[in-house]
Amino acid sequence: MVGLLLCSGGWAALELGFLLAPGTLGYAFYLGSLVIGLATVGAWLYFCSAYTGRSFHRNRPYRLVAVSVYLAIVTVKLTNPLHGLYFATEFVADPFPHLTIMHGVFHWVVTGLSYALVTVGFFMLFELFLEADYDTRPLGVLVGITALPAVLDIVGYASNALLDINHEPLGVALFALGVLYVFDEAFLAVQLTDGVDDAVVYLDDNDHIKEFNGEAQRLFPTLSGSRGQRLDAVLPAITEILATDDQILERTRNGETEYFLISDTSFSLGQVDIGRMLVFTDVTDSERQRRELDRQNEQLEGFATAIRHELLNTLQIITGRVDVAGDALNRGDVGLAKESLQSTAETADRMSEIVDGLATLARHGQTIDETTPVDLQPIVDGAWERADTNGLTMAADVDGQVIADPTRLRDLFESGFTFAAHNGASTVTVRRNDDQIVITDDGTPAGETAPEAFFEYGGAIPDAAAGMTLPNLRMLARTHGWDVSLDTDYQDGVRIVISNVTVAESLEN
Repeated sequence: MVGLLLCSGGWAALELGFLLAPGTLGYAFYLGSLVIGLATVGAWLYFCSAYTGRSFHRNRPYRLVAVSVYLAIVTVKLTNPLHGLYFATEFVADPFPHLTIMHGVFHWVVTGLSYALVTVGFFMLFELFLEADYDTRPLGVLVGITALPAVLDIVGYASNALLDINHEPLGVALFALGVLYVFDEAFLAVQLTDGVDDAVVYLDDNDHIKEFNGEAQRLFPTLSGSRGQRLDAVLPAITEILATDDQILERTRNGETEYFLISDTSFSLGQVDIGRMLVFTDVTDSERQRRELDRQNEQLEGFATAIRHELLNTLQIITGRVDVAGDALNRGDVGLAKESLQSTAETADRMSEIVDGLATLARHGQTIDETTPVDLQPIVDGAWERADTNGLTMAADVDGQVIADPTRLRDLFESGFTFAAHNGASTVTVRRNDDQIVITDDGTPAGETAPEAFFEYGGAIPDAAAGMTLPNLRMLARTHGWDVSLDTDYQDGVRIVISNVTVAESLEN
């Protein structure tokens, strides 16, 4: 870029000398401008190759060919006084005394070659902007400014409206100044993120948005028209995340939850910090796996707690009842012994139910790989038939479909109905409200009990027999990616809210 500026400045100065010093000195100035002007093409191609990350400017054969062609053309230009193949001069007095140039065929051949090489450079720049997914309008503006002097050349050649001189130094200089001072953020951002396919937002050292690529605008539509605004005004959620240790952004697009790792990198020129680059890398697959592993670890901890709590309690009861039966037989109290053994058998049956519950956890505890649109009403009816409801009545308003695993969804409702029966309810209702499924019973309210206790394995709420129903319900919901909570505002029983349920498209349409 420095070479481009020096060449265009020298070229312009020699053109000015040509206009102001007619005669032999003006002739020499013009020859010098031809030599320096051609060198500008070389500096331009070197800049384009280096800026776009290509190696043409470092390739020895290319450099030898370029220098050889340049020296050959310069030789023809410098020897023009001997052969006159490149141009001829004529002194004119209108509108002021100066030399006018009549170009020969060789000049137009070299001019055509020069413009072709300049076009190749612009092509390299446009290709880089497109590959980096940045707005090409700044580059288009500079191309238009650079090409304008060529139009002035044509006007000067074809009419008397302008002097027939080279105006190209102006275009080259304006391009260089535009890159360095007007569109410097765009050119710097493109160069820094060349080869990066992720969303990129470029900030200055005061957190003002200076540039962003197309992927960033697709990820954050609010970026449109945001250049010059502060990041916290346009994307406040990103600012909050950057202030924490967790650099993961969670976004929902097209009904799918995606996760992005935010990389915040500062960069400088010399000792001066000039900006920051935020890169948003899609880590959806790995983050889903990590969260699934966390969920399974939590589930396994609950699994261990359930085994320890439920089975140990049951074994203690069985041991105690057997001891009572033994003592009763020693005293000849057959009735008490029979009663104790009967209670032992019932407790053993309870242990069998616990094992079945744990088997459900082990069987259905993994995240679902395949789901399908499921009609809710038949699933609710099937769960009701399987549940041990003890005279409980049920009402359901669940028209439509959700995306789920039918077996797990049926077991979810069965767990909810079983809990209601153990909670002393007489009626349980099931409703679907948009992306929520609500199971409500009129049994014992939660009262002062912490809502989370209802979903803990081993919590035994409301009793030991129902202790695993709600933990299993939440586990089955989480395998679908749904959330479960207790409505603490409901005081006439227990209301379980299953949210973020994936509704089939037919309902949304």
